[in-house]
Amino acid sequence: MSAWKGLRWPGWTAAAFAAAALTLAPEGWRAGLLLAAADDPASLSDIRLSQHLAPDPVSRLHEEASAALAAGDADLARSVLDLAAAHDVRLPETVAAEVTRAEQEARAPARVGGRFVRGFITGESEDIAGLAGTVTGDLFVFGDIRDAVREGGRWAAGEDADHVILGLAAAGIVVTAGVYASGGVGVPARLGVSVVKSAYKAGHVGAGLGRWMRQSGRGLVETEKAGGAIKAAVQTGQAGALVRFVKDVGRIRSSAGTRAAFDALKVADGPRDVARAARLAEARGGQTRAILKVLGRGALVLGSGAFSLMGWLAGAILTLFGFVASIKAMTERLTRALFAARAAR
Repeated sequence: MSAWKGLRWPGWTAAAFAAAALTLAPEGWRAGLLLAAADDPASLSDIRLSQHLAPDPVSRLHEEASAALAAGDADLARSVLDLAAAHDVRLPETVAAEVTRAEQEARAPARVGGRFVRGFITGESEDIAGLAGTVTGDLFVFGDIRDAVREGGRWAAGEDADHVILGLAAAGIVVTAGVYASGGVGVPARLGVSVVKSAYKAGHVGAGLGRWMRQSGRGLVETEKAGGAIKAAVQTGQAGALVRFVKDVGRIRSSAGTRAAFDALKVADGPRDVARAARLAEARGGQTRAILKVLGRGALVLGSGAFSLMGWLAGAILTLFGFVASIKAMTERLTRALFAARAAR
């Protein structure tokens, strides 16, 4: 009888570990999936979207589309529709009709023409028309010279010049020369420069990315004040990181649109985030803006929650190990009890 009593402790232990496993297993499994997708922005965003949209994805995406329309952002509303279609979420037909109507209004010739002229003259853009004006000015070097003269004039007057704009203008002149020399091969990089300048001027750049851009601008451009003269020389040896950065921005713009590039620059904490956003845009296309709107930087990186995820995963593994160890101990004691019972006969 005492042999059978010895089964109680491992039995209760196994039951306790089993209960804990049932609690921890779902979170541990999810943590494992997220950690496995850490280097794949498309997969990472899919996993996180499934959590953020639950339990009622129709209502959540309907709210996002309605908010975008209320803000006059037909492009974002269309992105929400694309995201809903990709995840088999059926929104009311009236939403699609409202988005189509908003897009038609945004494409009105007068509004498009006004945005083109504004982009050409000021170098600021928020959509295709504005960017077309900005790029037109930049391809004729008008925009880069305008920015260089303005910032250079501030430096000559003893004022603080914006090293980011001055550096991008200097780099833009070099990139534009490369576009002409290569027969158009460098256009994505040229687009990237224009988008970055526009986003920076409009304040659509995240704090961390802005700090990196300022540091890169100081390293890229040498400025000397000598009798009111300005010397700005591109340091080609230090331009590699900035060139990769503007190329990634160009990839986002080519895959998901100008505003998607602006959104990525807003949530990015550095050039690595922008590179991840480029991979996300290439994988998800028109859904990119909606993904960034719903998840923010969480669509690109695990963030500070990575340690918490590792804790959940470790807890689940240890609990499973404890359960298996308890079952092993109970099996061994049960076997000894059976042998003892047979011997007693």
